[in-house]
Amino acid sequence: MEEERLRKELKRRDAKRVLIQLPEGLKPQGPRLAEVVEEIGALPIVSADPCYGACDLAVQEAQNLKADVIVHFGHSPIAAKYRGVSIVYIEAKSTLRLEPAVLKALSLLRVRKRIGLVTTVQHVDHLDEVREILLAAGKGVAVGDAGRLSYAGQVIGCDYSNACVVAKAVNAFLFVGGGRFHAIGVALATSKPTVVADPYEVRAYRADRDAERIKKQRWASLQEAASAERFGILVGLKSGQNRFEKALQIKRKLHRVGKKPTLLAIREVTPESLMQYPTVDAYVNTACPRISLDDASKFQKPVLTVNEALVVAGEITWEQLLRKGWFAD
Repeated sequence: MEEERLRKELKRRDAKRVLIQLPEGLKPQGPRLAEVVEEIGALPIVSADPCYGACDLAVQEAQNLKADVIVHFGHSPIAAKYRGVSIVYIEAKSTLRLEPAVLKALSLLRVRKRIGLVTTVQHVDHLDEVREILLAAGKGVAVGDAGRLSYAGQVIGCDYSNACVVAKAVNAFLFVGGGRFHAIGVALATSKPTVVADPYEVRAYRADRDAERIKKQRWASLQEAASAERFGILVGLKSGQNRFEKALQIKRKLHRVGKKPTLLAIREVTPESLMQYPTVDAYVNTACPRISLDDASKFQKPVLTVNEALVVAGEITWEQLLRKGWFAD
């Protein structure tokens, strides 16, 4: 958790009031980190709200609390800059050994000769080790660097550009990290077989089959939305998810094909919040696309991504969506 760096950064910035922001898996560290901040003479406040990524910086909360520094754990910086509040990113790099899980993944990659290698920020420092294991097993290895993220080979929940840039040159992807979330995103973005090497559970498994199931669900949602008349266009209010101009574009495109769209500003997109609009037949989510893809079964009505809305508006076809992907727009 880089506690010594945390102390130095806060002293250098002469921090007086500090808002600590942690993703779900790291929240138990909050009270201990607050003690570290208090040791240097600053007032610590731990954000108890959910945090889903660097796009979910608690900027407004910091301003409301008059905090002069946000310490954001678990993610690397994104391009956006914010006035009035200083931000310290602590990426929470993993110290787990990757080799045992990667060796297990080799059996699932045995017929694949060219492998794209991707991971989250927690493991990027060890990608060279994984590359050497794959090379020793006779695999060709590609690590993409599209220049949009902090590290080569890194993926985040809504950006798989480092995978897409090498997709045509590989037969499959190996995602090194915990859980299915990012690996499913790789499979959806590239339509390539995707194997997970999970160092937390020391196991390996396929994730692209889950992606195929999601594609079928998205086709069903699109079919239902195509006959909808009244749409709610969700405008995200989180610091890195506000795409108001994109929402306006989608509103105009839907209006041109006879739909009745309404802009709805929202911070947390939940089934309960959308149930308050019984006359709305379908929604377009311009905030985090993973809400539409991963939580579809929780919503009573279709919640489309931006690119899916373009299909409804007649701008692209389903086949073009499959090629374009759910994340690029």
